[in-house]
Amino acid sequence: MSQEDKNLESSQAEEIIEDDKVEVEIEDIKLPDPLEVALAEAADYKDKYYRAHADFDNSKKRLEREKSNAVSYANESFAKDILAVMDSFDNALSAIDGADIENGADILTQMRDGVKLTHEQLAKVLEKNSIKEVNCDGEFDPEVHQAIMQVESDNHEVGDVVQVMQKGYTIKDRILRPAMVSTCK
Repeated sequence: MSQEDKNLESSQAEEIIEDDKVEVEIEDIKLPDPLEVALAEAADYKDKYYRAHADFDNSKKRLEREKSNAVSYANESFAKDILAVMDSFDNALSAIDGADIENGADILTQMRDGVKLTHEQLAKVLEKNSIKEVNCDGEFDPEVHQAIMQVESDNHEVGDVVQVMQKGYTIKDRILRPAMVSTCK
């Protein structure tokens, strides 16, 4: 064999050895197991699901608590407004306790004025809270009136409201209490 043939063989052998090294190096690199990757990804999604579910449950519980509080304290504003009316009545009762024969007439006049003011104050509270008086003028309306009795009247037509025994009230669009009336026969 000639020197050139030997050099050629040795260079080819080196290439083959280098190719083997490359193959060995590629085999030494560990690729992740697809099953392990999928399991890790599934665990991550499971954790995210549990966290999202816990957040949802917490939100649901918080909304239920807020709803319960809203229902429980829905009339808080109305109650605060009524307390002012109650204070006016307490003041009136205190004035009555301080009355005697000498100042009785003055106290009675003050009481009448105080009761008028308290009535106006209460009417404002009711109006503020969408509570309105039922109109009883004119013809009987079974939606808002409750007939207690029928009377004869020359001044009214048949079916008209003659007298209001007890005022009726609405809250927004609902009947809170129908007006009790007498109607004309």
